[in-house]
Amino acid sequence: MMFAYIQLRNKTTVSTGELRKPLQLSTEQERKLLSRLAKAGMIARVRRGLYVVPPRLPLGGKWSPDEALALNTFMKDKGGRYQVCGPTAFNRYGFDQQIPVRIYAYNNRVSGERKIGAVVLMLIKVADKRLGSTDVIKTVEGQRIIYASRTRTLIDAVYDWSRFNSLPRAYQWIKQELFLRRVDPRELTRVAIQYGDIGTMRRIGVLMEQEGVEEILLRSLEKKLQKTTGPIPWIPNKPKRGKINRRWGVVVNE
Repeated sequence: MMFAYIQLRNKTTVSTGELRKPLQLSTEQERKLLSRLAKAGMIARVRRGLYVVPPRLPLGGKWSPDEALALNTFMKDKGGRYQVCGPTAFNRYGFDQQIPVRIYAYNNRVSGERKIGAVVLMLIKVADKRLGSTDVIKTVEGQRIIYASRTRTLIDAVYDWSRFNSLPRAYQWIKQELFLRRVDPRELTRVAIQYGDIGTMRRIGVLMEQEGVEEILLRSLEKKLQKTTGPIPWIPNKPKRGKINRRWGVVVNE
């Protein structure tokens, strides 16, 4: 009866209290029904009192939402914005062949790990100003999921290197994308300025200089930096030994 009710209304979620009147259930009967279906893996708990549900009775009795449905449901409930990032985006854009077991997402509401059905969300809370430069992808199931853009994903790989373990690999990704012209140096510069920090801009400056990016773009990046006497390492987790690029204040410790 519950699945017929859900299918008739084309719903993807059900909340506590919603089934009592149409299915003529008591509060306790409804609670037990939802709890039993969740434990059986036929619906997935988002939080206490909210469940994501399949459009029809699942074959074999077991069901889990896909990543897009799980993430969209969770963030809609929180009233927040998000964008898929990190290892999930690295794999989508072909930078890294390893398929992550979690879906990583920057968002403006919550940090930590959440599990909805078989989907594990790794949520990273950031300020509103750090959300942006995105692409909207439509899945085969009809969901729309927001990814960091290709260029933004590369900048995040430099900015959030310690979280994503992405340096020095990210340098090779950026060099390849520039060579293949899948990333515009102007857009790379703009996104580095808008969403990077000082360390990110300095490291991106070194890389773009190495790749022969036009001087006007290098100067626009350089204008955002203050002169420094304390160079940072090109590869943060290696000893700070190597040639110093004084323009960018980076020890090129390859």
